[in-house]
Amino acid sequence: MITHILSDIEGTTTAIAFVHRTLFPHAEAALDGFLATQAATPEVAALLAEVPGDDKAATLRDWMARDVKATPLKAIQGMIWREGYASGALRGHLWPDVAPALRAWHARGLRLAIYSSGSEEAQRLLFRHSEAGDLEGLFDGFHDTRIGPKREAASYARIAAAWGAAPVAILFLSDVAEELDAARAAGLATCQIVRAGDGTQPSGRHPQAADLSGVDPC
Repeated sequence: MITHILSDIEGTTTAIAFVHRTLFPHAEAALDGFLATQAATPEVAALLAEVPGDDKAATLRDWMARDVKATPLKAIQGMIWREGYASGALRGHLWPDVAPALRAWHARGLRLAIYSSGSEEAQRLLFRHSEAGDLEGLFDGFHDTRIGPKREAASYARIAAAWGAAPVAILFLSDVAEELDAARAAGLATCQIVRAGDGTQPSGRHPQAADLSGVDPC
């Protein structure tokens, strides 16, 4: 019996285009100004210490261009997006089916959490400032790559342990088959979200749904 739902963001709750055409360009455009004012702060300085090379901005831009899942980059992007959301320049995109499904599952007593490559900060901001209102309170937790890579089974085992849930009681939702493979290897139930708007191709290896309204956690 499913009692917990763990969800990806990009391609699952949120259009891939929002991330690549809105969030990433916003962070790239604001990077120099952010570093000029924040690089000396303890939090940002600690992150920059993990970035190789003398030209930190150039390395970060290279990582952005290649969408490298590096924790320092994701954390700095999250800080930049925090300022964008606070100013109203950014609003978190959600597909129309997402907020109703999340609210319905929460009302049924299902426990919800997020696992995404974006930083925990970025995840919280997207749902706090979403186009459907503040949904952050629907979730028990937010997990990023600090808990482990999304294509490794051990990461999902850690999430289950942190949640205090049996893996078989957790349903993982993602558009990426390799992430679902890893979750299933850890004992989680899986469902691939195959959104026509994102051009997702079904893997044939997992149950699938066209959107969250087609997911029946039972």
